[in-house]
Amino acid sequence: MLAAIDHVQLAVPPGTEGALRTYYGEALGMTEVAKPPVLAARGGLWFRCGPVQLHLGVEEHFRPSKKAHPGLRVTDIDALAARLAERGAKVVWDENLPGHRRFYSQDPVGNRLEFLEPVACPHPIG
Repeated sequence: MLAAIDHVQLAVPPGTEGALRTYYGEALGMTEVAKPPVLAARGGLWFRCGPVQLHLGVEEHFRPSKKAHPGLRVTDIDALAARLAERGAKVVWDENLPGHRRFYSQDPVGNRLEFLEPVACPHPIG
């Protein structure tokens, strides 16, 4: 039986680890996780923040995901949006998901990422 998502993997082009470390490590505040040596030889990076793990795997004929994306639940979404924008990342707000504030952005290689934060429900009357 399924219990949880262990990680999400995104494809990245060869030789982009430096830009990806800056984005995922510095801009998003994730911690880089050492890959096992046999997997490290393939390139790419692994990141973690609490229970969230993102694996970035090198794909020789890379094409960024334009529609498929991880949805990352965050706290203080306004601060994160500002932090990404200050670092040159485009932030596109989307108000079409009831009960959430959310925006989309792209990592340095063009992968689509969704960031969302639930909003407090008003107390029902009665």
